Amino acid sequence: MPVTPPPFDHPHSSRSSDEAPMNMQVPAASAAGGSAFPPVPGRSLFGTLPDGRVVEAVTIADARGMTARLITLGAGLQGLWVPDRAGRMGDVVLGHDDLAGYVERRSFLGGIVGRCANRIAGGRFRLDGRAFQVPCNDGPNSLHGGNQGLDMRLWTLEAVTPGSATFRYDSPDGEEGYPGALSIRAVYALDGQGALSLTLTAQTDAPTIVNLSSHAYFNLGGAVAGGDVLDHVLTLAADRFTPVDATLIPTGALSSVAGTVFDFRTPHRIGDRIRDAGDAQLRLGRGYDHNFALRAGGGPNPEPAARLEHPATGRVMELATTEPGLQFYSGNALAGDLAGKGGRLYRQSAGLCLEPQRFPDAINQPDFPSPRLDPGQTYRHVSVYRFSTLAGAGG
Repeated sequence: MPVTPPPFDHPHSSRSSDEAPMNMQVPAASAAGGSAFPPVPGRSLFGTLPDGRVVEAVTIADARGMTARLITLGAGLQGLWVPDRAGRMGDVVLGHDDLAGYVERRSFLGGIVGRCANRIAGGRFRLDGRAFQVPCNDGPNSLHGGNQGLDMRLWTLEAVTPGSATFRYDSPDGEEGYPGALSIRAVYALDGQGALSLTLTAQTDAPTIVNLSSHAYFNLGGAVAGGDVLDHVLTLAADRFTPVDATLIPTGALSSVAGTVFDFRTPHRIGDRIRDAGDAQLRLGRGYDHNFALRAGGGPNPEPAARLEHPATGRVMELATTEPGLQFYSGNALAGDLAGKGGRLYRQSAGLCLEPQRFPDAINQPDFPSPRLDPGQTYRHVSVYRFSTLAGAGG
């Protein structure tokens, strides 16, 4: 069942009285967004992998027109159609129009990342006195599960309803160096009221580490027609963040955002401070690529984490999650050499990621929320992406 979180209503929220309910009418044409017409709900062939295995696409929709297209490669979010303030539908996630784009170059677009999302220092960790080494695919560190993380695995489409899809992947013991056989499910569901939820669960047969997240890149201006995301306005429910070293591994500190370029407790345009050369952390990340410690701290129910607004189209996305951390990544490594939807080249900040997670390198940082999972336990991560629109003329 879809999970309905409370509204984004922390003390520094930018929610205003002029916000309008989401209009889900499908127009005859669209000037704002990736594709004016969402695909027809149902299952279809998305492509064939080099080894002959078939990748499926499944499209789910609600009665008001909100539509999500998912693929079995990486259980990925390939497209998400929501309206702007005028009711014009647009696809707001970056991706590729065909399978070749995902296979030829790994860019994490829309996929479920893990077994351990984000970075592990040196690719090394210990459990119960035993040392483990996982692939280092990000300089000296492991990133998003190693060389062949969950985003590059073919998942099984286990169940489909008009408004939901369930994917399963069984990761064998030792895959990418991780201990224990891990059974994972990802359930995407529309609630009919403007929200898409993602529920991730996992069980293991041996002690291991698990940290799963969606790596969807959002651009509320549209995956094709939109510009960059520097004009988006962001609010985060976080008073602290985790500073990083030169390889983007957290130092172990939890620093206050107050008085820094990381203070999104009140709404800020992303582009206003991203070029601040005086901030050493921005220089290290080449922009924002940092974990924020969410105020709610990772409880059993989704709590407000982020609010993203696009004044020009009026689109608003509110994110609630059960996770204690949120990686805000401003698309710094998109270099203009990656062809995305509609033949658009994705340049720096063409999209942004808001990745709910356990903290980076948490298995090596005892003061961080632990990613350990033992037999008999169930890993559970729920994130809810709720869309609405702002009233009034565009900016």
